[in-house]
Formats: sequence, structure tokens, C-alpha cells
Amino acid sequence: MPEKLFRHFQWMGVALYLAALLVVSVCFRAYALKPLWMVWGVATVLFFFGLTYHCHRNWQHNDNKSFSRKVFWWALGIRMVYVGSIVFYYYWQTGVSFEYEAADSWRYHQTATYLSRMVREGQIGEAFRLLIGNTIGFSDQGYLLYLTTLYSFFGNNILGPRLLKALMSAFTCVAIYKLASRSLGEKSGRLAAVMAVFLPQFIHYNGTYLKETELVFLTTLALERMDYLIRSRRYTIWNILFPILLTGLTLGFRTIVGMALLAAFMVYLLFCPKELLSRRKRTIVFCATVTIALIMMLTIGWEMLMVFKVNFLTGDALVQKYQNMGLRYAEYASYKYMAPGAFTLPLTNLVEVANANQKMMNGTYFVKNYLAFFALWCFVAAIRQKRCRDFSLIATFTLLYVLMIAFSFAFNSERYHQPALPGLLIMAAYGMTRFKRRDFALYYSYDILLLVAIVAWNYIKLAARGLIF
Repeated sequence: MPEKLFRHFQWMGVALYLAALLVVSVCFRAYALKPLWMVWGVATVLFFFGLTYHCHRNWQHNDNKSFSRKVFWWALGIRMVYVGSIVFYYYWQTGVSFEYEAADSWRYHQTATYLSRMVREGQIGEAFRLLIGNTIGFSDQGYLLYLTTLYSFFGNNILGPRLLKALMSAFTCVAIYKLASRSLGEKSGRLAAVMAVFLPQFIHYNGTYLKETELVFLTTLALERMDYLIRSRRYTIWNILFPILLTGLTLGFRTIVGMALLAAFMVYLLFCPKELLSRRKRTIVFCATVTIALIMMLTIGWEMLMVFKVNFLTGDALVQKYQNMGLRYAEYASYKYMAPGAFTLPLTNLVEVANANQKMMNGTYFVKNYLAFFALWCFVAAIRQKRCRDFSLIATFTLLYVLMIAFSFAFNSERYHQPALPGLLIMAAYGMTRFKRRDFALYYSYDILLLVAIVAWNYIKLAARGLIF
């Protein structure tokens, strides 16, 4: 991809965000974002697009090992600085070292503190019984078990787990580089890795007590190891067991992630290039994967069924939620309208009626909204170059997961989209590196459509509450 073309994409992203912010602020000036949230948004967008362009240009001639080291140390350094700074920022803003309106974060911290105290007092069995008995089952308990273990050995210092998050996030960037370069080529891998280093979503969740950073780490590593198993053709015990272990761990953080990983791997086995896997080996590995999936289903299948019934059966959980809140236009929160925008949504919030976390992350939301075009363009580029089989694992997992979320209660919650971001980044990087100048008409059309959609979304947020007509 020519440097001028890449620079154009980056600065068009900045210009589009500023245009959206200006239009929304002028049209709905009575509810425009306060200066603090505007500063967060502008700084986030400039940080991502500016540093992605600068470092991609300067690192592109490094050898593979040198590039990997730069990705890791830059990612770790940025995240360490952010973690150290955001603790004081939150304390200044909220009086505690947790994010705005902390609910799940505070519950995780309080529960792990209580359980770790029981463990230190020798009541391990009782602590485990409480850990499992307070929820519907296995899902969501992996993170509490992880926090309880840390607190039991090192005390309930809130900075320690966040520093570990920073380390995991840095390794995630390296895993994205390995997965993307092995599947879609070195150029795509390097661009995906650089974007991962500066992606605001990855950085933000290092400063919270939510489980998204650990879940993204496990998911990315599982995908990378699955891909390595097939492409390396080294069927050692460790190479086989490690992705199984990682997939099992994701079930303890969010059940549907493990389900999507297993389904994506089975699709990958069916469609991976013939030179990587003979028919006999393909059959053996596929049967083994099905067996593992059945074992997991027998173990926690009742919980998977319950999760499906509670969150996915009607596909209109958000409609019911917004109707109960008395909001207008609630019917448009149905999966029928949400699913087509699965890669792009949720749209950025640029008015004051959003909660504080959404306002703080308005630039973060926009980065994903913008990159979604290139992730979608990846399918066009892959069809043109006949490389659909090469990224069938990444694309299947990403598409399957976002569609599952589209039918759930959590589709408008940005944090639930995090496990799909590594795949979206890799696909966006491939889409960018294979973009042709003759395709600019579609790119500009998407930019205009995105601008209109953001303005319309912020109008709906205000009109639904009766603030404007």
C-alpha cells in the first residue's frame, strides 16, 4: 500500500470525526458534549491515527524480530503509563480508583476480596462453593477465580491486576502480528500489529477492573495457536492441548466466546487449503474437535442452553429493555435493524445524555466505526485474490461472534464487542493493504453514510427521551 494512500486514510479518519463532532454540537448545541469529553475524544482519535501512521512508516523496514520487540515494548510502555495515570484520574473524578459508574468492576473487586479472605483463613471449600453457587454456573467465574487467586497470594492491591492486564495486552499485540502475518501476509500482519498497539479499546480496558483484557488475550492466543497447529503441521501433544486449554478457559469468562472458537475451528478445518491438511488428517482433526465440543457440551451444555434462552432466543432483548424505560423508537433496537451493522455498531455518542463512560470513550467508539469499512472490504479483497480460505478461521470467528451479540441483550454495549476486535483489526489491515484507487467511490460513500448515521443516532438518543422533536 502506498504511503500517501495510508496517510490519506488516517487523516480522513480524523477529519470525519471532527466533522461529526462539529455537526452534532451545532445541531444539538443544548446537549453538546462538555469540553472534558471533547478533549478525550479528540485526543483519542489523534493518538490512534497519528501514531499508527508514524510508527507504521518508521517500523516497516525492521526485520521480524526487531519489529516484534518494538510492538511489545511500545504496547507495554503505553499501557503501563496509562494504568498509572488513569488510577489518579478516576480518583480525581469519582473519589475511587474505579471507572465512572462502576458496577461489574466494583462487584468483581468486592467479591474477590471477600473470597480471598476466606482462602487465607483456610476456608477454601466454602469459598469455592460460594464462587460457583452465586451465578448460573461456570461462565463468568473464570475472572472471579483469577482475581481471587491474585488477591489470595498478593493482597487486594488494585494496581497489580491492572499491570498484569497491561502485560497481557502487550502480548495480545504480538499474537495479532503472528496470526495476521501467517494467514494474510507480512504487510497485513505489521499493519494490524501497529494498529493494535495504539487501539484505544485495548488501552482503555487496562485501566478498569472488567474482564475484557484477559478475555481478548485468551481469545487471540487461542486463534493464533489454532492457526499455528494447522499451518506448522507439528501435531505434538503441547500444540494440540494448548489451544484446547485456551478455549476451555474462555468458557469461564464468556461462554459464547468458547462456542464461537470451536465453531470457527471446525469451519477452518473444512476450508483450509489442501496443501496444509490432507483428507485423512482433516477427518481425524475434525472428529477430534467434534469430540472435544461434545465433552464441553456435556459438562456445561445446560448452561449454554440457559444463556441462549435468556439472551438470544427472541433477538429483541434490547427492544424490551428500552420499552420498559419508556423510550421512543425502541422497536429499532431489534436484531432486524442491528444485525446488518454488526461490524460497525455501536455508534459513537456525541451528546450529553450518554453515561460518563460512553462520553469519555466517544473517540474510542468512532475508531471502530471507521475501521469497520476496511474490515468489510477485506471480504471483497479476499474474493478478488481468491484467498478466502486463508482467513477462514479469523473471519468465521469474528463474524459468528458479532452476529451472536447482535441477537443478544448486549449488542449496544461496547465492552461485549471486545473479543471480535482482534479479528476486525486483522481484516481491516488486509482491506487497507489491498485497497485500490478505483475503489475510492465506495470508501467516500461509506464515510458520508457513517457521518449521517452518527448524527441520526445522536438525534434518536435525544428524541427517544423527549428532549427534542
